[in-house]
Amino acid sequence: MKRRMQARFPAAALAGVFLLGGCGEKNMLTNYEDLPENMTSITFFGNKYEPENVTVIEEIISGFMDENPDIRVSYESLKGSEYFEALKKRMDAGKGDDVFMVNHDAVLELKKEGKLADLSALDAVSGYTDIMRSQMEDEEGIFWLPTTVSAFGLYCNLTLLKDHEQEVPENLEEWEQVCDAFVKEGITPVIANNDISLKTLAIGEGFYSAYQDGSQAEVFGELNQGKAMLSEYLSSGFSLAETFLKKGYIDGASALETNKTSDDLTEFVRGEAPFMLTGAWAATRVKNRKPEFDFEVHSYPVLEDGSLLVINADTRLSVNADSEHMAAALKFVDYFTRPDNIQKFADQQSSFSPLKEGSPSSVQEIQPLISCYQSGRTVLGTDGMLELPIWEWTKEVSVKLLSGETLSETMEWLDEQNREERGLQ
Repeated sequence: MKRRMQARFPAAALAGVFLLGGCGEKNMLTNYEDLPENMTSITFFGNKYEPENVTVIEEIISGFMDENPDIRVSYESLKGSEYFEALKKRMDAGKGDDVFMVNHDAVLELKKEGKLADLSALDAVSGYTDIMRSQMEDEEGIFWLPTTVSAFGLYCNLTLLKDHEQEVPENLEEWEQVCDAFVKEGITPVIANNDISLKTLAIGEGFYSAYQDGSQAEVFGELNQGKAMLSEYLSSGFSLAETFLKKGYIDGASALETNKTSDDLTEFVRGEAPFMLTGAWAATRVKNRKPEFDFEVHSYPVLEDGSLLVINADTRLSVNADSEHMAAALKFVDYFTRPDNIQKFADQQSSFSPLKEGSPSSVQEIQPLISCYQSGRTVLGTDGMLELPIWEWTKEVSVKLLSGETLSETMEWLDEQNREERGLQ
């Protein structure tokens, strides 16, 4: 799906504006009048395409333009993997936008190619938490700024659990017991998608101990240098995923055709399964569909002694190092990452703020995540210290498992990618 939105112009420049588009088409606000000669136009490309996301982005852009009437900002978005494919093509062709959204894997590639501008001098940088600064900073500078801290959670249908005399699980043993009870009744208990469900489960379980004992920098250093392989840390988590598939907790064939935070939400809202593994940021979308049951989003109960929370520095903004309007692009990113705008975005995204003085989203259904977040029982899904495209690779491992490949086959494939990336063949 593709959307294009050009934010409102200052009133003096608004004569002759037309709104085009519909579902599945370009959404574009076009000004057919001549713009003032001193007007600077910058483009903003992102993967936030849902109407509610675009609405918040438009509010932020409009506020920026009110303060900077000499700058026009247009926003265009694409959905999911299509976005990153388009971003790569645009940057490779030298036609990249002025400002764009990136993820961990995109930063690795674009930074290596010298295509990201250094954002270290922006005023917003000082407001980020220490853990976010540790992700953003490297020896060469800061090349992206996060606007949210997203979380991945276990959606729990409280009404269905109660009807079956079950409770929200607080550790792995309890989760398996609840799943067994539903399987015996002919119900597949866990809705999973073909992208983030299994991989976040595996990353969380696999790296949790390293984060708890503070050895993640050492672990990632060994992985970066090829002295260790990812399978050494992720095999236990993906083994758990394989067990869930074998025991019928997850329907692999169904999950293979289920897209994240779209198809999975539709299935969950039907109210036939007690659990769903997906992004907590979709909680508002689930709520807006008015399900006929109560639900909450909880941390992953995959530990013997409790739960953990997988988080990411998310909706990351970068500036094109080759932008012809660098000053305007930097000014826009600095404005977008002001505390009030970040809080507005975090609230809408059912996420946490990456700022020192920020607050978690007030969405009621994600409140159970806060205790894990504040107590530090967290794992970064894409840690900036890891110089491997873990997000892409673990998605492929998930697809392979859902397709019926064995754990040993998928881990062998994962290590092959690791060796190739490090030139160890």
